[in-house]
Amino acid sequence: MRVARLRTADGVVEGEYENGVVTTEDDSYTVDDDGDLLPPCAPSAVYCIGRNYAKNLEQKGYDRPAQPTFFIKPPVSVIPHGTPIPYPTFSEELTYAGELVAVLDETCHDFSPDEAADHVRGYTIMNDVDALDQPDLPSRKAFDGSGPLGPCLATDVDPTDLEMYTEINGERRQEATTDLMLWDVYELLSFLSERFTFQPGDAVAFGSPGNPGTIEPGDEIEMYYEGIGTLRNTVAPPRR
Repeated sequence: MRVARLRTADGVVEGEYENGVVTTEDDSYTVDDDGDLLPPCAPSAVYCIGRNYAKNLEQKGYDRPAQPTFFIKPPVSVIPHGTPIPYPTFSEELTYAGELVAVLDETCHDFSPDEAADHVRGYTIMNDVDALDQPDLPSRKAFDGSGPLGPCLATDVDPTDLEMYTEINGERRQEATTDLMLWDVYELLSFLSERFTFQPGDAVAFGSPGNPGTIEPGDEIEMYYEGIGTLRNTVAPPRR
């Protein structure tokens, strides 16, 4: 099942999502006509794995890390499907990365890879927007609008071998499957759980294959993951 959250005149509703319609126990709501999609979760943090695809390491000239590397995006980085990505005023080199994301279902800490699936509510998609010309990971990755998330949460997806692609203005830029990850989803969730206590709704992004090229104001970005759908956002001009 795919689940989405919608902001309506009556408040926020959550229900099954199919063909642009959110269906709750009491009613059905059409996206855009009855309200706007929200991110499928409200994380206290977005935990992001880096350097998790061999193709990406080769492209950027990185050595394979001895253990997973990670960084954290704050809640203000999260924007929903369809919301324009604000081009930051402090950067002139903005890139993208289409990433699979697990959303945690409960408060949990220090679990094994075999236990990981029991703590996951479902999976969604994130665009890991990166101000590549900034000096370090926090300043590159952790800013308003740098984590578009959506469009929905797929609750019955097996994350181990999903097809994905990213298109910029209709041009295919990324294409891979999740079985090309250096560490799989469950290994990474366990690794992070030893270091952090996850809260319900927290999000974990698992890295991206190679992402050639930059994005500019006016570009349309579409990120597809099998079984989840397509995250779509345009790039807005800088707010001067």
